Amino acid sequence: MSADPNLWQRLDMTARNLMPSGLTLFLAIASVAPTRIPGFVGISPMLALMGIYYWSMTRPDLLRASVAFGIGLFVDILTGTPLGVHVLVFLLTHGLLVRQNRFFNNKPFHVLWLAFGVVAAGAGLLKWGLVAFLQTGAVDPHVFFFGYIMTVAVYPLAGWMFARLQLVVLKEE
Repeated sequence: MSADPNLWQRLDMTARNLMPSGLTLFLAIASVAPTRIPGFVGISPMLALMGIYYWSMTRPDLLRASVAFGIGLFVDILTGTPLGVHVLVFLLTHGLLVRQNRFFNNKPFHVLWLAFGVVAAGAGLLKWGLVAFLQTGAVDPHVFFFGYIMTVAVYPLAGWMFARLQLVVLKEE
């Protein structure tokens, strides 16, 4: 007795459709993984933001606002950030990119990278300001600055990886 091929096709399609959310969740976990580099956690790139940015821009149907909310809450819990900081940052990023989807269609990579730099600056400043306000204490702006530089510097590699995965994994849609 063999399984219904439609079942396998549906499972395959479901797995493919979950790839952007799963990858972004993996990046969120990877961004807080302990390293042996002193002080790196403070300046590590915002990997989850890269996933939210790319998939909200290219495939908002596969990375919905509810996923951005869940990943933001997960990052807040993992990092000990006041609850809601990453939720707000990721939801605003998602909403901005979904609304500006037409602008980003068929743009060359350097335009998308520049736009990511602007979005990452806004997201980082919002995160920095919210953490400073909610923790009622000063937060070192150097940490924000170096984290931002790392994030923008790593995005070309992440964007290339996302684009390749989109071509290979999501090609049959």
